[in-house]
Amino acid sequence: MNIQDQALLEAKKDFRYLLNRGFPRTGALKFVGDHYLLDEMQRNYLNRTVFSHQKMETRKSKLILLSEIKNKCVLVDGYNVLITTESVCKGEEKFLVYCDDGVTRDVKAVFGKYKENEATKEALNSIISLLKIFKPRKVLFFYDSPVSLSGELARTTQEILKFHNVPGDAQTATNVDREIIQLSQDMDGVVATSDGIIIDKVNHVLDIPSYVSRVPKK
Repeated sequence: MNIQDQALLEAKKDFRYLLNRGFPRTGALKFVGDHYLLDEMQRNYLNRTVFSHQKMETRKSKLILLSEIKNKCVLVDGYNVLITTESVCKGEEKFLVYCDDGVTRDVKAVFGKYKENEATKEALNSIISLLKIFKPRKVLFFYDSPVSLSGELARTTQEILKFHNVPGDAQTATNVDREIIQLSQDMDGVVATSDGIIIDKVNHVLDIPSYVSRVPKK
């Protein structure tokens, strides 16, 4: 997908305009997508990257710097952060987009079909070793239990946390969004995610993939 395609650029402007005017997101996306004859990937791109000005400002105000996690509990939206970081590790920058609301997202939309791959451990090592530098109190990963082999991925994550001597844990949950939102309130934690539903309901958000992407590759 060429995100610089002229039709897609015009579609972005129109979609943002409709959102700013208060039109329902689903209806606005269908209208713009049909008008510009966008395919599924292009519509997914718009849906994940374009937001109203009000939503942009509210979400951006919650973003914190990596240096601010010292002595904080970091709650990681497992698949959300892992899939995007894997794209960084694979050099698939064409699928990574800096979105209107200030976070980096992967526009492939592979979440439900995720499987561990050659980049999984590299991505987890990159995430955990980066967080370690800034001395969080602990790091907790949450993986959606309905996704196949989530338990194995949680165990792999536990092993890598232990290898790096980072206090924390990894577990599965039937509703990761609800779990993270509740814990973030109880602990005043920092939430690592690009999931808009979660961002809207927590106070502090960390965009880990954007930091991993800045680390020079060996």
